[in-house]
Amino acid sequence: MLNLIKLCVGIDSVQQLKEYREKLRAGKKQQKRIYDVHRTRMMPRKRDEIIGKGSLYWVINGKIQCRQLIIDLQSQIDSEGKKCCDIILDPKLIRTEIHAKRAFQGWRYLLPEEAPKDLDLSMKEDNHELIAQLSDLGLI
Repeated sequence: MLNLIKLCVGIDSVQQLKEYREKLRAGKKQQKRIYDVHRTRMMPRKRDEIIGKGSLYWVINGKIQCRQLIIDLQSQIDSEGKKCCDIILDPKLIRTEIHAKRAFQGWRYLLPEEAPKDLDLSMKEDNHELIAQLSDLGLI
């Protein structure tokens, strides 16, 4: 199993990502899309180790905060005629422990032993936001 990690550009919180994804899915109802799609330029070469097993870990404001299961990786051609990759994601956002991560370009592989653990499902939304704020202040 292998994961991907990617910066979540233009998004300030897990809640904002959730709302953005819901809005995109609602706009695609005529296509009956029940999954999320994120387009990236490069297709991972280790795709067989990722599909159905790995997750896309989102870096929001310099911290890994959540992940989505990768359902598929599909080769596409964009509007400019260039090859790209659609990362097909389960719509469920799974919150993870918060880990600082410096900015990088594109996506990177993330080994399972390097990935943050999922948070306790009983943790309330407010608690996760508080932890993120304390992390920003360097208190945890």
